[in-house]
Amino acid sequence: MNFDFSDDQKMVQAQVQRFLRDKCGSPVVRQALEGEAAYARDVWQGLAAMGLLGSAIPDRYDGAGAGYLGLCLVAREVGASLAPVPLAASIYLAAEAILLFGSDQQKEKWLPRLAKGEALGTLAVTESTEEAREGSIGMACAKGRLTGAKLVAPYGQVADLLVVLARADSANAKQKAAASLYLAEADATVQREPVATIDPTTGSASLAFAATPAEVLGAEGQGWAQLARLYDRAAVLLAFEQLGGAQKALDMAVDYAKERYAFGRPIGSFQALKHMMADMYVALKLAESNCYYAAWALENDAPDLPLAAATARVAATQAYQLCSRDSIQVHGGMGFTWEFDCHLHYRRSNYLALLLGGLSTWEDKLVAALEQAA
Repeated sequence: MNFDFSDDQKMVQAQVQRFLRDKCGSPVVRQALEGEAAYARDVWQGLAAMGLLGSAIPDRYDGAGAGYLGLCLVAREVGASLAPVPLAASIYLAAEAILLFGSDQQKEKWLPRLAKGEALGTLAVTESTEEAREGSIGMACAKGRLTGAKLVAPYGQVADLLVVLARADSANAKQKAAASLYLAEADATVQREPVATIDPTTGSASLAFAATPAEVLGAEGQGWAQLARLYDRAAVLLAFEQLGGAQKALDMAVDYAKERYAFGRPIGSFQALKHMMADMYVALKLAESNCYYAAWALENDAPDLPLAAATARVAATQAYQLCSRDSIQVHGGMGFTWEFDCHLHYRRSNYLALLLGGLSTWEDKLVAALEQAA
């Protein structure tokens, strides 16, 4: 398959790259890292003003209606810049959930606000440190009100709209109802508590619901199947963020290896570092090829999207973790310091690796998809 992005899409990518270079440097990222800001509001508003948040949202809901390919390239640049913005939480997850499963009324109410950056969304699934499973959801929705707690939600500190996985109370007390997705506004009945994660720039928070008004999103009882479909689509976009981060971590390592001298020679001339950076490059290019196919599958809603998404997710996770870790090694003693940005990519790579389920989960999905395709 011969696939590439169009010249127009690459032009938009270049514009995003320039914007983020000018408006989202290391000081902006570190403001979020050190708790001075929950997210980079000016950067978010700038992306919204450029129409990028609504790339995949139809124009009848005030989106650009440009499809997912452009959004993939935006994601790549956001990942490269480490921008502390809720693109994944608000666009890949919340907006996409409404676009896929929402009623006309829900779409008309929320999609324009999400596309313009006027409202922030997130997805709340996790209830324990163990991976969420279909039968492990404890949060309940009775008579249109949510009660219970979610352990962590990305950008839960600032989200206005919450897409929540919960189960409806069953008439039979001994029978556990199937899970559904619900929409809820973060009003006074929702208590937020910041959660310390390996990447503090992601505004994570635990959410406690006390009879919070909610409405079902899509068909009741289909929450787990809806979540699987949502994750497949979000995984492709998240893989592009990881791809951008991996490229930046490799670039940092190469640039440092060229300019840092030891024993009268640039350290990049030493065989051990050459091999290390070659491994980083190979992992990056493998991830890139898988991501490109997954982008095509997402844009065309191809039947093998679950396989393509799992392949891209696994390859991009491995590439970003390898590149961010080995970039620290290439930088030597300086790579471990707070002043160098190496640890920022290491933090982000490990956070993103867990956002939609860990690497082993996606490896299992990949095996299952390959068996089904055989």
